[in-house]
Amino acid sequence: MRDVKKYEVFNRSHELVKRVYVITKNYPKDEIYGLTSQMRRAVVSITANMMEGSVKGHKEFVHYLLISLGSLKETEYYIYLSKDLKLINESEYSDLSDEITVIRSMLIKLIKTVEEDTK
Repeated sequence: MRDVKKYEVFNRSHELVKRVYVITKNYPKDEIYGLTSQMRRAVVSITANMMEGSVKGHKEFVHYLLISLGSLKETEYYIYLSKDLKLINESEYSDLSDEITVIRSMLIKLIKTVEEDTK
């Protein structure tokens, strides 16, 4: 079993979750079951899948990390949509996008490392 809480990619993703929760508190109430809910579920899925996969074997862990990567891309879209709907400003969008880029790189690196361990 891996302690993914020791991975920088997990901790950065966890911080992203918290940021999204803070930002979406200001979204319109009519979005509570729409964009707010979807965005929160997607961002939580990034870290939740890392945790769930941590108790699996190498191949299964890679599978869960790939799901995390997909959830990160989904979050990226919701942030882009939020900017276009003027729910977040350009600065918030830029900061979040930059963080997503860093997390994506780290997640891909972790996937490759775990894949190498299975060979």
